Amino acid sequence: MTEAVSRPTLEAVAARAGVSRATVSRVVNGGDGVREPLAERVRRAVEELGYVPNQAARSLVTKRHDAVAVVIAEPEARVFADPFFALQLRGISKELTAHDNQLVLLLTEGRADHARVARYLAGGHVDGALVFSLHLDDPLPGLIRKAGVPTVFGGRPDWSDGDGAPGPVYVDSDNRGGARAAVRHLAGLGRTRIAHITGALDQTSAVDRLDGYRDVMGDADPRLVLESDFTAGGGEQAMRELLDRCPDVDAVFAANDLTALGVLRVLRERGLRVPEDVAVIGFDDVLPVAEECDPPLTTVRQDIEEMGRLMARLLLGGRTEDGGAGERPEPAAPGVVLPTTLIRRASA
Repeated sequence: MTEAVSRPTLEAVAARAGVSRATVSRVVNGGDGVREPLAERVRRAVEELGYVPNQAARSLVTKRHDAVAVVIAEPEARVFADPFFALQLRGISKELTAHDNQLVLLLTEGRADHARVARYLAGGHVDGALVFSLHLDDPLPGLIRKAGVPTVFGGRPDWSDGDGAPGPVYVDSDNRGGARAAVRHLAGLGRTRIAHITGALDQTSAVDRLDGYRDVMGDADPRLVLESDFTAGGGEQAMRELLDRCPDVDAVFAANDLTALGVLRVLRERGLRVPEDVAVIGFDDVLPVAEECDPPLTTVRQDIEEMGRLMARLLLGGRTEDGGAGERPEPAAPGVVLPTTLIRRASA
């Protein structure tokens, strides 16, 4: 039987450093009031003994858990099939890791999960929450407010906190401006029957992209707009319907790259050439999807990974040392909107 190896204790570190237990506790928990020579002796003893602080005990002292919940209001199948979420999570993870924080991923398969997520957040397990992919009728924001957890949202919220309070802190991309740039590019190519296949219109990003399309195509045939769901399968279904109702369409602005991928599949199966017969533009610039499309996809780039990093940065910057919600760095309210860029490839 393997003999258990005892972990070094605070007392052992104190004995090695020749200081009190209280001094060791202040140093390992980031407290002030310890002269640098003593602090250096403690740090050296910690390294020599391989001491690892007990997180539960440390949380009692600092009132911090060094953990952040990332709440994605989508089912697991959608999250792991869409590279957008992987990029945003990568940005969040990089920023949290740089600040020695743990990422706790919470997904919502359905409405029954919302109460579970709210209970977890209210239970004091994490120092804050990063929440994205919300839907317009989602109860999560209200539940999170009741939980009293510092929160940063990914995407423009469709509500305000009211009562003169600062609006929700959020990070978004210029969805409307990016959509305008895409549609103007198509119009500049001489296309006159420009369609838009939207994302799920219970999400503000899809609404903003539709508004950007309408900014340019205000008098367009309403049959040229079809609602979809940000997936390749949804893009295929919508494109088939579009060609059945408007066979003379000569350009498509798709709400995201996966939707555009579905559009390209249907155009190929119908024997239509891209961009000669129908030009196609997506949104996101998710690699390798955009580059591996046939032909490579013209699309609107948003810096998805940077959005994730900025969300985490705003949350960590707004947390005080005692674990409460402090002043966040500017600009934090009502939100930060990152620019988008049209990336031209062969599809348009």
